[in-house]
Amino acid sequence: MNNGRLVFSQIADLIHREQFSRCVSRYPMPRKSRSFSARDQCLCMVFAQLTFRESLRDIEACLGSQDRLLYSMGIRGSVSRTSLAYANENRDWRVFFEMAQLLIKRARALYSIDQDTIGITEMVYALDSSTIDLCLSLFPWARFRTTKSAIKLHTMIDLRGSIPVFIAITPAAVHDVRILDRIIFEAGAFYVMDRAYVDFRRLARIASCSAFFVTRAKTNMRYYVKESHAVDKSTGLRSDQTIRLTGKRTKASFPFDLRRISYLDPETGKLLVFITNNFEIAGLVVAKTYKSRWQIELFFKWIKQNLRIKAFFGLSENAVKTQIWTAISTYLMVACLNKSLGIDQSMSRILQVISVNIFSKESLHQLLANCDTRNCLTDTPNQLMFNGF
Repeated sequence: MNNGRLVFSQIADLIHREQFSRCVSRYPMPRKSRSFSARDQCLCMVFAQLTFRESLRDIEACLGSQDRLLYSMGIRGSVSRTSLAYANENRDWRVFFEMAQLLIKRARALYSIDQDTIGITEMVYALDSSTIDLCLSLFPWARFRTTKSAIKLHTMIDLRGSIPVFIAITPAAVHDVRILDRIIFEAGAFYVMDRAYVDFRRLARIASCSAFFVTRAKTNMRYYVKESHAVDKSTGLRSDQTIRLTGKRTKASFPFDLRRISYLDPETGKLLVFITNNFEIAGLVVAKTYKSRWQIELFFKWIKQNLRIKAFFGLSENAVKTQIWTAISTYLMVACLNKSLGIDQSMSRILQVISVNIFSKESLHQLLANCDTRNCLTDTPNQLMFNGF
């Protein structure tokens, strides 16, 4: 039974107290606030994400109007704009990075039972990045060009459930391909990337880890065909070849066979050329695997539309990273609720229902079940969904 617990308290239970305390102990704060703990800060930031708050004053005013419920929400300290601003500026952002890793582990365990829809039983990951523009005068530490600042969100998601398993926040000038140096590749797993990640020295590292990559070939790639395989052109496939690179640098960086597959996309009429180091899966599966990479584009679209990661509550690098990691944690918490409660609604709908019922004392399962809008004619078909799009 719910026993009259607030909706927010039921969501906050996903942040395990002891595990979070261990995260805090790894990165002690220079001068702690006795009246505003790390958990208070965390819960306030999660509250801001769940209820679409726009500023620290907005958070203070909203929670201040419900001060009699703060204890029930798990917030023990006094919420003020200055205390929250100080905590965001001075408490190490890695506390919330560690918290997100715990939630990632929990979410992946919940979605591990999802059925494969591509035709590959191994793990499939998609990599991409998204740029967040900032004002140069307010965020000079993130200078990108002469007239603007920006940061880049490098992300790798598990395609079963669109769960982010790796996120790196860097200056926008950092090229996408350099992130491959920071990823530990799993043997047998597939990594799906666009052409920005085509660097054959780094792709050779993926192959050396007994992992596989699927990406688009660049138009200037130089190669010769060792062997051609028969294809069924009625499926859209045009060729399936075993090739070797002949470029002066590329053949030294990747001195192995590659598989080149050309595919005519029936939706756009474009001829797409894929390269992979896997020679076992069907050519059509390679094309479907690359198409599944679109899920990461939907992930970026969803978090930018539904979470507060474009307008920031603080100006320092630490405050920005703190807000991003609490936003990612909020996404993961909603994902865990979606799967554990068996609601299977769009993530946006769940967030909308929670935002207007955050102070109610109804059971989360009952609340979301009563607001089932999957058959609603006004639902947007492009909203990010789990177990299918």
